[in-house]
Amino acid sequence: MAAFAYLIDKHGADLAIVWIDSHPDMGTGETAYPGYHAMVVSALTVTAPRAARCPSGRTSAARVALVGMHDWTDPSLPAIADEWGLTVFHPDILRSSSRQLLERMQDTGASKVAIHVDVDTIDAKEIRFGLGADRGGLTSAQVRRIVADVDRAADVVALTIAEFISRQVMLLQQLLAGFPLLHPRI
Repeated sequence: MAAFAYLIDKHGADLAIVWIDSHPDMGTGETAYPGYHAMVVSALTVTAPRAARCPSGRTSAARVALVGMHDWTDPSLPAIADEWGLTVFHPDILRSSSRQLLERMQDTGASKVAIHVDVDTIDAKEIRFGLGADRGGLTSAQVRRIVADVDRAADVVALTIAEFISRQVMLLQQLLAGFPLLHPRI
């Protein structure tokens, strides 16, 4: 969260956030999605309940796209996402094209993007990253394509990778091959 809050303070409305995750990370403190790790998107948006907000570095929920999200963890969260104005892209929307995401990013007017990748969005039928075993997510090839498409469309100023466990580092290296900021362009 700290890196995103810093970038929001630095770039303001010129920053969009692409949050690639199976889970919404928009718990409110009153939802059944426990723990502060499950509230990062909430904390970064100005629409979140005051108790869940980051003290600085907040942005409009309209500048945040939840990508690959398919496990709401709490039945009240879809209505909250609608109320806040968060854009949610189920994996099926992005399986063959990133077009809708890129159009949404363009609508924000931001030229810079911060990307978060939670490895549990990779379908566990392909690779079991992290501690969970979420099925129905994106494939590693789809995540690589989405990140590459975002990188071509905007200036990627941050990339975070979360929730992998150390025995999966070799698989994680395969997923991250060619991601912006991790490998120099030639």
